[in-house]
Amino acid sequence: MQFYLVLPFMKTSAIIAKAVSRLFLLLLLLAIIPLFQADSNKLQHLYIVTQSKWLFVFPVILIGGFVYFFIRCTMNKYKETDSNWLLIINTLVLMAYCATLFLRVYELTLKQ
Repeated sequence: MQFYLVLPFMKTSAIIAKAVSRLFLLLLLLAIIPLFQADSNKLQHLYIVTQSKWLFVFPVILIGGFVYFFIRCTMNKYKETDSNWLLIINTLVLMAYCATLFLRVYELTLKQ
């Protein structure tokens, strides 16, 4: 009897995981287009200067988590509910991070 209660959540998590991951990949492709259209001279003079090298740990963990959960969910055909929800959360946080990074780079390229 408990299986029938979990079955709708399994289908829902699979649909949401597929939609969010496809949306992220689509947005990633759309975000790359303005970088090719911008003046390459502006992008060559764009530097990242930080006082701490730990700044890059969080993005690497996010990207690694997305790749891991995306491969895991596609290999299991989105049948593991926990992996689906972890993929959804990871992808949403990664989308927010990429959006802020894109806006910052876009803003810096417009000022020059």
